[in-house]
Amino acid sequence: MALDILAMAPLYQAPAINRIGPKTDPSKRQADPLKPLVPSRTKLTTIEAKRIMSILDEAIYKVELVTLLSYVASNREDVEGMLGEDIMKAVREHEDLCQVVLENVRCLKEKERQLQEQEEAEEEGWLRDRLLSIELQKSSLSPLTQQIKDSTKNVLRLLLSNPQAARLLQMQTQSRSAEAQNFIDRLIELRGFLFEKLVTSPMEAREKAQFIQDINRQNSNNQQIIDTLENELAEIMKNRNAEEELEDLEAVHREEKIALEELRRRHKVLVEEFVQIREEREINSKKRMEAEQEMVHMVRAATLIQAFWRGYLVRSLLRSKKKRGKGKAKGKEKGKGKK
Repeated sequence: MALDILAMAPLYQAPAINRIGPKTDPSKRQADPLKPLVPSRTKLTTIEAKRIMSILDEAIYKVELVTLLSYVASNREDVEGMLGEDIMKAVREHEDLCQVVLENVRCLKEKERQLQEQEEAEEEGWLRDRLLSIELQKSSLSPLTQQIKDSTKNVLRLLLSNPQAARLLQMQTQSRSAEAQNFIDRLIELRGFLFEKLVTSPMEAREKAQFIQDINRQNSNNQQIIDTLENELAEIMKNRNAEEELEDLEAVHREEKIALEELRRRHKVLVEEFVQIREEREINSKKRMEAEQEMVHMVRAATLIQAFWRGYLVRSLLRSKKKRGKGKAKGKEKGKGKK
């Protein structure tokens, strides 16, 4: 159903520029120099691309929930009424497993430290037994790690089956650690790059690469000219011997300075174009992300409404059957009374 809704509504509605009538002669209009850097499409058009984005969105959503489990574990009294008994029980079991793993890791590090300190002083047999003990403890970590993975999946399953609790937990963003938030930000940034990649056609990708290559080559050529002019100017200023020469050099310097300023002006224009391109891409990416988040909320709301409606239909059907059963029972009793 989510894919159907995504197919019906665009993720980001761009302005209908092609419907605006031209104010001047189209033949005299200059080509947009930034066009190669802006994808022509603003929404996903294939089922595969939508599935890819849906999987990534789901992964980000789950990471947002998982990174708040430590907050739940340390604030049980505050969130117990919000999340429910089943979720809190699963979180407590998950925390206990994590504590066991951390304790095992701490003991393992302590044994390795002691082994390094006593490696030269102790006998070979003792060292062999100590190494065997460390290896056995290392092997015991693998099942515990798998249990933590299973426990995490179980907590996520309970949260996803309770959208209201998951939504309330997701709102506690200020309780997430800085490292976890940075990881989520990087995932969101990756999502923006992936979305741009999916809406960019192969031809647009080649045009973009060629455009950037041309700009870099032009910038490199301009910088070489600037360096050459500056070196020549420095050499001329260094080798001048008289004042009749000073006037000539000043004239040359003025000309070269004008040429240098022109080159710098062109270079500044290129830099401003790059800044404008980056800002426009960030704005477009933010708008697309907001539109997609709104669509995800609509899908979740539609799913919740359907669930409530199905429950209401089932309860209505059960009540109607119960009333019909009572009516038949009363009819039978009246018939017996008349006899």
